[in-house]
Amino acid sequence: MSPNRPAAVVILAAGEGTRMRSATPKILHAICGRTLVGHAVAAARALRPEHLVVVVGHARERVTEHLAGVDAGVVAAVQDRQLGTGHAVRAALGELARRGAVPEGTVVVTYGDVPLLTAGTLEALTAAHHEAGNAMTVLTAQVPDPTGYGRIVRGPDGQVDAIVEQKDATEALRAVREINSGVYAYDGRLLAEALGKVTADNAQGEEYLTDTLAILREAGHRVGAFTAADHREVAGVNDRVQLAEARRVLNTRLLERAMRDGATIVDPASTWVDVDVTFAPDSLVHPNTQLLGATSLAEGAEVGPGCTLTDTSVGAGARITHAVADHAEVGPGASVGPYAYLRPGTRLGKDAKAGTYVEMKNARIGEGTKVPHLSYVGDATIGDHTNIGAATVFVNYDGESKHHTTIGSHCRTGADNMFVAPRVVGDGVYTAAGSVITKDVPSGSLAVARGQQRNIEGWVARKRPGSAAAQAAERARDQQD
Repeated sequence: MSPNRPAAVVILAAGEGTRMRSATPKILHAICGRTLVGHAVAAARALRPEHLVVVVGHARERVTEHLAGVDAGVVAAVQDRQLGTGHAVRAALGELARRGAVPEGTVVVTYGDVPLLTAGTLEALTAAHHEAGNAMTVLTAQVPDPTGYGRIVRGPDGQVDAIVEQKDATEALRAVREINSGVYAYDGRLLAEALGKVTADNAQGEEYLTDTLAILREAGHRVGAFTAADHREVAGVNDRVQLAEARRVLNTRLLERAMRDGATIVDPASTWVDVDVTFAPDSLVHPNTQLLGATSLAEGAEVGPGCTLTDTSVGAGARITHAVADHAEVGPGASVGPYAYLRPGTRLGKDAKAGTYVEMKNARIGEGTKVPHLSYVGDATIGDHTNIGAATVFVNYDGESKHHTTIGSHCRTGADNMFVAPRVVGDGVYTAAGSVITKDVPSGSLAVARGQQRNIEGWVARKRPGSAAAQAAERARDQQD
């Protein structure tokens, strides 16, 4: 094992988070497409620890189930009663011991509600801890306002002599801006020994992990510190205001990375993205756009304004404006919108079009095929270079089951058509405007399915005498005479 690779990372995530005022456990609230604890797990996993333990307590079944979906390698350690951070870490080490694992090397302790903490900072903390030969290394930060945080007290040699809480700090100490983040790197063997000496002899009756610092110092061991480059990384989330603040910071971080990699974000303030969104160089995002899930933009793709895309791939040179797409594929050079809705299973081929007020679901649209306006295409396959007339509906549901319609290539369907599934329309077919297609149409045919028009002259004068329509008709006859 690399000396900088932790033997274990322990994530403390057992608290209830009452200040969220939510039925959802705090650590399961999400920002940028990932839960708070999901962010913590992702950062920890990047260190490639031998063991990754999450301490659970409140709503443990729900949290454990979520963790299994996030990372199958996570070990869940149960803290039956929330008796402090020291007690939580003992629960984690106890769970590993029950599994026959005793961490030999560095043990990193972090939290499930610190979503902005990066893998890079954890890696730097671990490296600094190893290089200094410390028993314990505290992750600190220089903050603009240290109110409420424990202050770091350093000795002449730069080692950490103590962590003094706000209520115990003198006026001079309260002016210190270096604060304790609560994230630590330990020598695993010395951590276990120190935890055995931590007591609950305090006003709260809890075992505090910070007490290990004094225990290790009294035993003659080195306690150092590593300062995070950005103090916002160590900010915890305790309520919905802080949740929104963390979301904004992370969103800005993601957009800045995308722009430095060659994407254009016209208005970062009104653009929101998830952590799994990817941008190719020269992709372009207009204002008021949300890119969610694993959405991807290829080179030259242009999205927005006013778009929400979820788990959608946008091909090179494609254009989407004022549209919603969910689990869809938009091919190279295709265009979508304005005011279109691509539902799951929609696949637009190269240079295809889903135009204004078009809704598609489970539809495969061929190369160069256009559905320009006012249409619903559900459970359908349309070939290449076909044009679907305005106000066309694919009638796919009979009240009990969904059925599929296939339309061939180089077809021209009329306006206001209904295709009553299941139907097969061959290549090169024309259909007349206003037709309700209830039978298959052979290739090269013209399909007409509508009643004959009949004009009943004089009907308005007889049935609506004196009406505005009758008067208008009478004036028209007089002008003709």
